[in-house]
Amino acid sequence: MKIYTQRLDPSTLSAEQQAVIEGQKQAENFLYLDFDTRQRSRFKAETQHQESIGVDLPRTETIKNGSVLADHQGNLIQIMAAKQTLIEVTADNDFDLMKGAYHLGNRHVPLMLTPTALYFEPDHVLEAMLHQLGLHTQAVQAPFEPETGAYKGNQGGHSHSHGHGNNHNHSHHNHDHSHTHGNSHD
Repeated sequence: MKIYTQRLDPSTLSAEQQAVIEGQKQAENFLYLDFDTRQRSRFKAETQHQESIGVDLPRTETIKNGSVLADHQGNLIQIMAAKQTLIEVTADNDFDLMKGAYHLGNRHVPLMLTPTALYFEPDHVLEAMLHQLGLHTQAVQAPFEPETGAYKGNQGGHSHSHGHGNNHNHSHHNHDHSHTHGNSHD
């Protein structure tokens, strides 16, 4: 069984590696994974061609749709987000949809955003809350690619935190700022 231990950046693949991935796409041989599995760093799975593989990655961030993994022999496999049951949230207007996003975000729910709908994993309590807000929900089958934390970006899974034990005194900062708007040039 091949054990994939490296995550490669698809934008930095060599021409040879890109050809391998393209050949896999043509043969429809990738690894479809749901969101829960893509959050794990160690698991076993089967490719579309029923080849058993293992994944043993360093703990970093969720495996994204389109990610490429490599084993020590240089074998590659592309990960695709599998369709799964999601709750689609729609609204009669943009403001109501924004309110729904606020309330779901306030509960730290993994949330996929599109211009016209929100998506999250099924939870009847959250659906009831959204209905009380006047939003519409329905179960759909779709790949789930929720937003990542604003501080994570592409920094290899590092998060921004001030919980490092140093005592900071910010009393010396002056927060009275005057702002001028217009065509001034500094």
